Amino acid sequence: MKQNYKQTNNYKTSIFEAIILFSRNKLFYTKFNLIDTFHNRIHLIFIHISFIFIKIKQNEENKTYKKFYQELFDLAFSKIELNMREIGYGDTVIYKNMRQLVKNFYNILLVCEKYKHMSNEQKTNFFDKYIELKSNKNTQNVGLIDYFNKYETFCFALSTDSVLQGEIKFNYK
Repeated sequence: MKQNYKQTNNYKTSIFEAIILFSRNKLFYTKFNLIDTFHNRIHLIFIHISFIFIKIKQNEENKTYKKFYQELFDLAFSKIELNMREIGYGDTVIYKNMRQLVKNFYNILLVCEKYKHMSNEQKTNFFDKYIELKSNKNTQNVGLIDYFNKYETFCFALSTDSVLQGEIKFNYK
């Protein structure tokens, strides 16, 4: 039993680490011209993880998936909080930021649930709201839209079991 929990925990950790790597991809800060800020990195994590959550949610009748979803959510936010503490934020600032980040996460999740059916203009507005660009928003938004169109397709092509086992390897081309 303990072994099974440890394996499940490792899968969640490996999924979260993969999402961190996706979100830290150099192309966001070079090709797509994003500003490298704490909030941009967090919002990229939220967008990436939202598509994984939506994939998992497709099997919401299974309690294993619900538990996994909740534990991955808890892991993500505990890692974000820990990161904020390491940066040097105090308790009051962390509390305020975490409330806002949870709200942003749920807003991003709701938008990502409709992402496939959104027009490019709606997607551009979505990225403008959560992602800060250095300049020339229209050009970079096309790249972001293409990236997340491909990422969404990748996520929905995964089997739910492969997600639960931490097997997510996305390469943007």
